[in-house]
Amino acid sequence: MHYRLLGLCAAALGAFLPTVAAQFECNRTYLQSFADNYVVSHETGQLTNLDNIADNFTYMENNKTREITSGIFYNALKIAHRHTIIDTVECASFTELIITHNVSGEPAPYVIGTQIRHSPGDLSCYLIDLIVSTTGSWLFNSTKTLEYASKENWTLIDEGKRDSRESLQGAADAYLSMWNNRSAIDAVPWGTPCDRLEGSVYTGPGLPTDSCKVGIPTNNNQAPNSHRRYVIDPTYGSISVLCIFEHLSMAPDSHEFRLENGKLRYIHTITLANSGGFGNELTAPPPPAASRHRKRGGASSRLSGLIES
Repeated sequence: MHYRLLGLCAAALGAFLPTVAAQFECNRTYLQSFADNYVVSHETGQLTNLDNIADNFTYMENNKTREITSGIFYNALKIAHRHTIIDTVECASFTELIITHNVSGEPAPYVIGTQIRHSPGDLSCYLIDLIVSTTGSWLFNSTKTLEYASKENWTLIDEGKRDSRESLQGAADAYLSMWNNRSAIDAVPWGTPCDRLEGSVYTGPGLPTDSCKVGIPTNNNQAPNSHRRYVIDPTYGSISVLCIFEHLSMAPDSHEFRLENGKLRYIHTITLANSGGFGNELTAPPPPAASRHRKRGGASSRLSGLIES
């Protein structure tokens, strides 16, 4: 049964990752603008501003496909912290949101990590893929997460000091492979200082000696962290990875890494531990195809007016 569930996960998650020619780059301004509109949808609890949606658009929340109108957008949220990176090679973005209250001032604790993917051709959006954590998630406390994240520096890195896409992915893959491969520990480019924000727990007090090695797995024979989806932005030294933590009952997971001068500086994690059963509810929509994409503005009616603030 375990392998059957993995097969379903692979079909559902792998179908959304088309190969993009290495020499092609998507428009950063457009990808950023769409990510901005996505954030506005959270702020208003409405989807009317999401435009250029593909015919084969898919919405995934915590590794399950579902109707976007039944997801997190039902509530108008006050965004306390927002961070976005752009991948011009894969035509994608990643946005981290930290929320403590909705716009009415009522408690609405969430930490959300979202990858958005676009067709390289007309830049239509074919996938919005979220990891949504709230009360009960692994080490969750959005107020504490906000406190720590607000103190960090994820600013633009000087062009001559940027790490390559390959280096960023290699660092992330090595880190995420520690659970099932002991040799991966030595492959991680550990930095000092380095701080990991794991849920709402911080690994260091902000000293030059802070280390991200605190609490790394000592059992390296566990099930892997699989079905990794990447968004890579060398301009910010950052890489987002959404995946499945198999050893935690197939928990949906988000890890974002920042490297500076080739070494790990920050790690943010969002994990829905003790959430087994996500894998067996996955379905596999058809993979994106250029012929199925609407032209810009042609599909917004599919999303508009369906969510009330």
